[in-house]
Amino acid sequence: MLDVSKWPMFSVLDQSEVQAIKKICVFGSSGNEAVYINEDDDVYAIGSNCSSCLGLGDSHSSFEPRKIEVLCKKKIIDIAFGSGPHVLAVSSDGEIYSWGHNGYCQLGNGGSTQGLSPSLINTNVLGKKVTKVACGSHHSMALTQDGEIYAWGQNNCGQVGSGTTTNQPTPKKVMAVIGSKMAISIACGQTSSMCLMENGEVYGWGYNGNGQLGLGNNVNQPNPCRVQQLQGIIISQLVCGYAHTLALSDEGTLYTWGANSYGQLGTGNKANQVSPIKVMANERVVEIAASHYAHISAAMTETGQVYMWGQCRGQSITSLYPTKFSSTDEVFASFSSPPVTWRTYSIDNPDLCDRQKGASVLDDITRSFDDPVTSDLKFSVEGRLIHVHKSILKIRCDHFSSMFQSCWEEDEKQVIEISQYTYTVYKAFLRYLYTDRVDLKPEEAIGLLDLANAYCEPILKKMCEQIIKKGMTTDNVAMLYAAAIKFEAKELEDFCFRFALNHMTAVTQTEAFSQLEECILKEFIRKAALSGAFRN
Repeated sequence: MLDVSKWPMFSVLDQSEVQAIKKICVFGSSGNEAVYINEDDDVYAIGSNCSSCLGLGDSHSSFEPRKIEVLCKKKIIDIAFGSGPHVLAVSSDGEIYSWGHNGYCQLGNGGSTQGLSPSLINTNVLGKKVTKVACGSHHSMALTQDGEIYAWGQNNCGQVGSGTTTNQPTPKKVMAVIGSKMAISIACGQTSSMCLMENGEVYGWGYNGNGQLGLGNNVNQPNPCRVQQLQGIIISQLVCGYAHTLALSDEGTLYTWGANSYGQLGTGNKANQVSPIKVMANERVVEIAASHYAHISAAMTETGQVYMWGQCRGQSITSLYPTKFSSTDEVFASFSSPPVTWRTYSIDNPDLCDRQKGASVLDDITRSFDDPVTSDLKFSVEGRLIHVHKSILKIRCDHFSSMFQSCWEEDEKQVIEISQYTYTVYKAFLRYLYTDRVDLKPEEAIGLLDLANAYCEPILKKMCEQIIKKGMTTDNVAMLYAAAIKFEAKELEDFCFRFALNHMTAVTQTEAFSQLEECILKEFIRKAALSGAFRN
């Protein structure tokens, strides 16, 4: 399990304080500054307070956490930091707060005076619901719910995307080239900017001396330029390191480009790459990680294997190195120089593979699963036994709570036969009741999705959908689309449809597509036509 104490700044806190933490952001030239949010939605800062970037109203450093009163109870959803240093935070209402160093107008308030405490950014973004922020060394970006990008701050290399190299004192909408296209992700290198569009296209602007924009040259760009070599590839994730970029396709393929003096591209050498290059992993990649503060990269595959490469605590690793970690966040806590967070780490985020589970009771319950010594009930599936505890099943699942009543014969049985599900699927379900986790391949998760639907387990259903999404390919998307319709998983159905639409030619040639039921096939073709798939 990932304990936030792995970041040195949190090792000084009492265990009770650590267990109450819900979100963290670690930054600073030595990973020596941090902002965190606890379960009461109070926001605290701790560390050296360089350029007043702890937002406490002064420049005093402290090993004792102090409240950032302005941000308390604001439901902060995202925090980003620049190496200037300056810090941005976004509330659930979509408001942006900024503080810290402001010599290049990176706080977006129209001036260049250092910000001692968080202040609201109003110019041009008032009324806009911001969902994500990103920082370079001295510039800032914000992404709105409507897919608009705003940028401000230092612009000596064109990193603000305004078409000039004049510093931008307030947020300005990035319009050139991308126009009204909807962006879904933003990322900053030290002096460069990247964005990912809804249709999977990637654009970059700013400094390009190491090829970090992926344009095939080393020319700086004051306006967004499309990464042409990714044409025909649908990118789903995009992150930036100090001077390198990582992109992940919706089929789980990793691409890297830019600076490579520490092996941070994972290509097996230290040669810079001015265009995207495919990096081979042993299996499908589902998450990528990098930070503009460092020269390290990380990735996680669909089976949970975490790799790291680049500058790892002084060592240069040029190829993907398998670790014992269970999240990319832990790579940065343990091997990044400095040990920062590459994103706002949320302990209660269900998409993370690790959650901080401090209670020993949970550990005991987890270990008791399929334990023949302590169990009082067995399920027989495909001739194999699974040992469980009736009381735990009754507490955790309404289906079993109803089943194990005195009026039903199952309540008297010591062994219950299950015939409608496979052993793998049913064991995964029972394990989920003990652990809150699911470890299945996407193809197997279809059966568990069926079970979750039948047993009315909405949280499990969502987890299965996430697994299926991460394992989607052109070969299986038609089958997954039909399954989503069958099990009434509307969000998954829409995801499958968009994936198929983006890979229409390849998908229509697959065996799975040819085996679609006639009614599903007709409806798919109708929706594809409405989406413009067959326009000349």
